[in-house]
Amino acid sequence: MMLKNILGLSIISSYILMSCNRSVAPLTQMTRPDSVRAVMIASGSSALGPSEPTICINPTNHKNIVAGAILDNVYVSNDGGETWYGQQLMSSSGVYGDPVIRADKNGHFYYSHLSNPSDRAWRSQDFLDRIVIQKSKDGGKTWTDGSYTTPNPSKDQDKQWLAIHPDNGQIYMTWTEFDKYGSRESSDKSRILFSSSNDGGISWTAPRAINALEGDCLDDDQTTEGAVPAVGPKGEIYVSWSYDEKIYFDKSLDNGKTWLKNDLLVTDQPGGWAYDVPGIMRCNGLPFTEVDLSEGPYKGTIYINWTDQRNGIDDTDVWICRSRDGGETWSKPIRVNNDTTVSHQFFTAFDVDPETGIVYVVFHDRRFHQDTTTDVFLAYSTDGGNNFENIRINSESFVPSPFVFFGDYNDICALNGIVRPIWTQLSGRELSIWTALLEFGKDSNR
Repeated sequence: MMLKNILGLSIISSYILMSCNRSVAPLTQMTRPDSVRAVMIASGSSALGPSEPTICINPTNHKNIVAGAILDNVYVSNDGGETWYGQQLMSSSGVYGDPVIRADKNGHFYYSHLSNPSDRAWRSQDFLDRIVIQKSKDGGKTWTDGSYTTPNPSKDQDKQWLAIHPDNGQIYMTWTEFDKYGSRESSDKSRILFSSSNDGGISWTAPRAINALEGDCLDDDQTTEGAVPAVGPKGEIYVSWSYDEKIYFDKSLDNGKTWLKNDLLVTDQPGGWAYDVPGIMRCNGLPFTEVDLSEGPYKGTIYINWTDQRNGIDDTDVWICRSRDGGETWSKPIRVNNDTTVSHQFFTAFDVDPETGIVYVVFHDRRFHQDTTTDVFLAYSTDGGNNFENIRINSESFVPSPFVFFGDYNDICALNGIVRPIWTQLSGRELSIWTALLEFGKDSNR
């Protein structure tokens, strides 16, 4: 998300269908993983340390995993996440946060991020004028200088996300465009844009707006934010986002050429996507969208995962809903965190294993504490999102600071039973990002 009011200042100053009524057998007779081991990927000063992490497993080599974090960090593991080495990503278009890493079927990684072409940030007209996508064909060792969407220096481009067609490798990207970030003028609007690449990220189609309802530019509940694309089993493109205490959905069945005339309402999001959690500088409940691409009983199910405070400002919860008819109708929200406490669960992210169809959700959690002490949990569902097991995956509890930016999201990647979540935590003045080594059953050992 835009870092003007958070990272910008710190850099300047110190740097479903209706709910399922039938009983379906689980996808696999799976128990909890044999072990849970957290591994620190990287750490740094709390002023400029890594946060807002992203992670992806190479589909051609499961030992090769690539991660990223703001502002310009790349981390590579070649032993399944046991050890990591890092480098700084560089581009002539600039690298300025909001990292998202995804891989195509050939094992080529794509790292998308915000731009800073003049290297002058907010002092420059062209700051945030495009979304930049850099590519690695060697497992994250080296990266191209990057391609980018059509530059538009008069507007600000923010909070992009990627999805890649599993068969033909087409890349889809959605994000928020601000007429003028932070503007209070009623004439300045925000909207959801879409662009795609059919040549491996070399070139991108002209961005087009896909939402019917525009928001304001204040980067708050009345702003259209959190657009995450997903690809269906027949190449459908699905997108959801938050706006005005609701989550909206759109889809394209012709490779992004046309979209619905009117956005579909998925669910209410009481309290909006921007809310307060004690000890966190900024928190949000923006939605993620994923599709079950497995050959299991829930193939084609669309899931949307988010957090909100419908149960009160002292009780943030993680939710998921699903559609089994292409997004036309949606289930009621299903609570993912299974605690019985009044506590905060936040910074959710999720993935659906394309081989097994199992749904995995990672989030920060305070169920065991009466203060701001925080853990990290993984929830997983083997029955299409009806029920979720919850397990703690961090090695030590930590206490965040309201003066330290944690980013706006975490991430998780699941592939053939290998699950690698990634999250941010704080120890004293040291900000760090972590993963957990989790194995849930079969792996082809590629």
